[in-house]
Amino acid sequence: MTPIDTPRVLIVGAGLAAHYAALRLAPHPVLMISPEPLGSGASSAWAQGGVAAAMDPADSAEAHARDTVRAGAGTVDAQVARTVTAEARAHILDLTGLGTPFDRTAEGGYVLSREAAHSFARVVRVRGDQAGAEIMQALTAQVRAAPHVQVLEGVMATGLVIEKGRVRGIEAARCAQGLTQSVKLRGAAVLLAGGGSGGLYALTTNPPRIRGQVLGMAARAGAVIADAEFVQFHPTAIAGGLDPAPLATEALRGEGAALIDREGARFMPAAHPDAELAPRDVVARAVFAQTQAGMAPALDTRSVLGPRLLTEFPAVAAACRALGIDPVTQPIPVAAAAHYHMGGIATDEAGASTLPGLWACGEVASTGLHGANRLASNGLLEALVYGRRAADAIAQGLVAGDAQPVGLPDLAPVPDPDPALVARLRQAMTEGAGVIRDAAGLRHTLDTIASVEEAQPDCAALLNMTATATLIAAAALAREESRGAHFRADHPEARAAGERSFFTLAQALEIRALARKDSA
Repeated sequence: MTPIDTPRVLIVGAGLAAHYAALRLAPHPVLMISPEPLGSGASSAWAQGGVAAAMDPADSAEAHARDTVRAGAGTVDAQVARTVTAEARAHILDLTGLGTPFDRTAEGGYVLSREAAHSFARVVRVRGDQAGAEIMQALTAQVRAAPHVQVLEGVMATGLVIEKGRVRGIEAARCAQGLTQSVKLRGAAVLLAGGGSGGLYALTTNPPRIRGQVLGMAARAGAVIADAEFVQFHPTAIAGGLDPAPLATEALRGEGAALIDREGARFMPAAHPDAELAPRDVVARAVFAQTQAGMAPALDTRSVLGPRLLTEFPAVAAACRALGIDPVTQPIPVAAAAHYHMGGIATDEAGASTLPGLWACGEVASTGLHGANRLASNGLLEALVYGRRAADAIAQGLVAGDAQPVGLPDLAPVPDPDPALVARLRQAMTEGAGVIRDAAGLRHTLDTIASVEEAQPDCAALLNMTATATLIAAAALAREESRGAHFRADHPEARAAGERSFFTLAQALEIRALARKDSA
């Protein structure tokens, strides 16, 4: 099929980073690729906490950077932390100007929440737990009205187009009523902003389509992937059997909510001096241990919030209501669920990947900010900072001009990923590459990933998932220590020095082949 050429910048994704970059690129023409209607189906819209920024006069960007480095367990790039936190305030003011209705005090200041591992209350929020949804609503309205932006909805990127060693475009397929064959779109530049990998796990807080496909397509094209083993598990997903699991925001613990076992006893004070506000990896492992021991961990908001939860945290209230839980009179059952991928496409300070012509921002990228354990609410901040930086870097190589709208031709249907194979993959990741890992479990997981891949070898969407899963499990097998969100039961101690990991898919596949041989 003849490729479609356009002078537009191709942005894969429809979350905060994609929106922000698209707006920043004005007046250069942009084409956004979104599997769902714009503003839905992206993790950004589900983010409850808010954006971390030193807005309190007593706080500082330097303190924010120190907290980021401390939470990251030895693998944060300190220079990245300093530069990102220094920009945070400007992005809050920018979002305010774009129409985000942040919670404000009577004096006009920003209402700030405190979350785990922050030394200050510095999470700027909207209606308690509505930050992601409200920010996305404001930005989506801006993108819809922007004359330089075209959005192709119901379309999924399945691969990258590389010509003479440079990324020239993407392969795209319709996905509204099942996948179709791909068509090549060649543009002025490609920016990947397509979310994380949490949906590769059976228990996750991520939207259903967020299963590592965008990271996987970059890896299959040869991009270097950094810190793939570091997957953050949120300790307070609401345990009620829903897929994905609703989230009980960390801000509840910032308000004083306690984690208790089935007998009503708190268990976090014995696990860490900061108790419920310990770093997420510590809290997640403690919750996971309680679950494994049959102690039914729960979040108790009754005495500190009571009826206020219903109005101040409407997303949590709605999730509880859907599960038949009354948080005013009952503790909220919780579990540790895959939530955020600290790893991703390795980028430089401008968001450029190791492949010429390819940039990445948001959760799909790995900038060095998060290290082994992302500081709460730094995810949206990183999306803003690198969405803007990537847009500015791309714009430097563009020539001003108009562009005609892009239309896709009629495309023949192709098989979707087999649901049974996807379910098998997700279960294997939860069991072997989850909160607690060991060599035997990781080898078994890699063997299962390979078997899933072999069962449907011509499905690009599935191959993108298995590529990302392979990188996560292979990097976890190679890191024979415990650090941050990566905990090895057979190597429970951390090495003296923390180092980031960098793998290509080819290297991860070599590890997978050896693991299968050892497991045979």
